[in-house]
Amino acid sequence: MFEDLMKISPPGTERGWYSPLTGAILGSMADRTPTTATPPGRVLVVDDEQPLAQMVASYLIRAGFDTRQAHTGTQAVDETRRFSPDVVVLDLGLPELDGLEVCRRIRTFSDCYILMLTARGSEDDKISGLTLGADDYITKPFSIRELVTRVHAVLRRPRTSTTPPQVTTPLIVGDLILDPVAHQVRVGETTVELTRTEFELLVALALRPGQVLTRHDLVTEVWDTTWVGDERIVDVHIGNLRRKLGTNTQGRGFIDTVRGVGYRVGQP
Repeated sequence: MFEDLMKISPPGTERGWYSPLTGAILGSMADRTPTTATPPGRVLVVDDEQPLAQMVASYLIRAGFDTRQAHTGTQAVDETRRFSPDVVVLDLGLPELDGLEVCRRIRTFSDCYILMLTARGSEDDKISGLTLGADDYITKPFSIRELVTRVHAVLRRPRTSTTPPQVTTPLIVGDLILDPVAHQVRVGETTVELTRTEFELLVALALRPGQVLTRHDLVTEVWDTTWVGDERIVDVHIGNLRRKLGTNTQGRGFIDTVRGVGYRVGQP
């Protein structure tokens, strides 16, 4: 595998080594030093390209994570049940079950973070994956250093919601009721099932009724201040929220777009 590593990297990858075999950009040797600040966490790496899966797993292990691998869609679902990972790094192009179906099945029994690996330009796959419950994506070819950073970032997120400790009572905005303790959302008397990321976005907005939050505000609060990636991921999750929440008794959606600025819940 290592004879395929090249010092001549694609644009923007000068700090690493590019592997045409796997489509990954490796960090420098210095990046392979584990950090003692790493929170404990379990990561399942799912990719049918075994050299790439092994490489990603080795870097995560060096960073202190308990890491396992799966190479087919069926293995991915089964291993998620057995291993109960905190994060699944999921390639979409898998044999037996594709990554989108794997994501859908995992979401029936686990709220682990799902980080998709997608091909460049596959916008439909990104949107489909996020709609099915994935939390984030990285586009191939990718930097393994960036991937490890993303795993660190999601594990720094609260395991339930972004709600401050002092907020223990339901948040009510019109017909919308959020219970931060029960991690439950209702529209009127109807319970709405949300993914962890969708819930955290909605809480961030509902805590400031009538206030407009930018994409950057939401990324900083829900993902992490060190998060790197396309902030338009917020738009996809907001679209999913609107679809799931529906409309209030007046026929209005619960989340408004303030063009050129951001999003808000409730009227100013």
